[in-house]
Amino acid sequence: MQSELGIEQLQEAMSSGRASARSLTEFHLDRIERMDRSGPELRAVLALNPDARSIADDLDAERRRGAIRGPLHGIPLLIKGNIDTADGMTTTAGSLALSGHVASADAFLVRRLRAAGAVLLGKANLSEWANFRGRRSISGWSSEGGQTRNPYVLDRSPCGSSSGSAVAVAAGLCVAAVGTETDGSIVCPSHVNGIVGVKPTLGTISRRGIIPIAHSQDTAGPMARSVRDAALLLRALAGADPCDPATHIPIAARVMDYAQGLVAARLDGVRLGIARDLAAGRPAVNDVLEASIAALHGLGATVVDPIPLNVPDALRASELEVLMHEFKHDVNTYLDGLGPTAAVHSLSQVIEFNRAHREQVMPFFGQEAMIEAEARGPLNSPAYREARATCRRLARDEGLDAVVRTHRLDAIVSLSGGPAWLIDHVHGDYGVAGPSALPAISGYPHITVPAGFAYGLPIGLSFFGPAYSDAALLRIAGAFESATRARRRPRYLRHATSRP
Repeated sequence: MQSELGIEQLQEAMSSGRASARSLTEFHLDRIERMDRSGPELRAVLALNPDARSIADDLDAERRRGAIRGPLHGIPLLIKGNIDTADGMTTTAGSLALSGHVASADAFLVRRLRAAGAVLLGKANLSEWANFRGRRSISGWSSEGGQTRNPYVLDRSPCGSSSGSAVAVAAGLCVAAVGTETDGSIVCPSHVNGIVGVKPTLGTISRRGIIPIAHSQDTAGPMARSVRDAALLLRALAGADPCDPATHIPIAARVMDYAQGLVAARLDGVRLGIARDLAAGRPAVNDVLEASIAALHGLGATVVDPIPLNVPDALRASELEVLMHEFKHDVNTYLDGLGPTAAVHSLSQVIEFNRAHREQVMPFFGQEAMIEAEARGPLNSPAYREARATCRRLARDEGLDAVVRTHRLDAIVSLSGGPAWLIDHVHGDYGVAGPSALPAISGYPHITVPAGFAYGLPIGLSFFGPAYSDAALLRIAGAFESATRARRRPRYLRHATSRP
């Protein structure tokens, strides 16, 4: 069995009897055993599901009876370690403060995956607390799971916070995975690990049962090796949740089948704006952008190059203020609802736990973000309300909405960032910023697709646009992917080279 096969290819193999949910599960569990803790020591997986084999057996029995639930029936997936499952796995966000905690209920998205017939192999490692703990955080490091490594070049960062999800997909430890994003946490790890990542419009996927940072920006999303696989996974994840008001989006904006529109090979009539200033890079990186623009031209798209788009300092400051206030409120609400398996039930208790276990929890960086959040006021404070209003105005009204309207765009295009930086446990992350802020703060969709290589490291191309344009972005990204076929398998190099 090849580790690069897509969802539909695997369905065909199971339908013909050449594979089964059990054989696929065994294949991926064996690959995790060989590559995650030994071999290249990717450390992409936090925990394995003790029920994975029995779930696969049950799904195979259903298939023999002719009861196939859909495209994900029998497909092995991983989910990020901050997503609740009420089974034999813990939900910890990579933190020792939540070690041993077993959720009392599945996250809403987990219920949908189970109903769709997916086999949950386990939980993926992540940047601890989804990268919301200290100022000098290290992407892919958690006190529970250790350091996740980029499979293309092992001394390079996997980016965060959905590091383990991205690495596992890139290395073939699962067919696809689920990550979460507040600002860049799906897009960046997907970009530097050479896969497709989708941050959908806020409210497309329920937030219930995910350890939160900020309700105004948090969302889960699919991570896969192809646009089509990402679209199939998004279809299973998306749905209205009676307990999450953000998912009650207009019926006209709902898409029943995100993969349906991926058949078009050209982009005639599509207008794309190039936002060069959001992720400028070295010549080898900019060469990827120029080749990508040429490919989009070749597909028939009308390219507006460049478009004026930036992230004002006032927006960055307001976003931080919003995240601080919402983190205090949202994580306290989540922790307060935990049962007796959890050792902490408030942000202040997490802070004290980290101090008491400093050597294990904070050997490389501290918890300044948590301490600053704890000092913030409630969500009815003037500081929060003003910051939230500024975010909406600058990211939406005067930001993405204004640019899309002025230039009559279907989508905005940018490099997803620079090549992965060296893992540095002394200084922390220092990667080149990408274009994630505007779509993240606005709550609008953002997709990254492999576009090429620089210095032997993957470079992604981003497509983002207005609210509920997810299906249109997937069609554009799919056409680009089909024309370029830029993704290559990782080689697990020890050091970067100048060759792809």
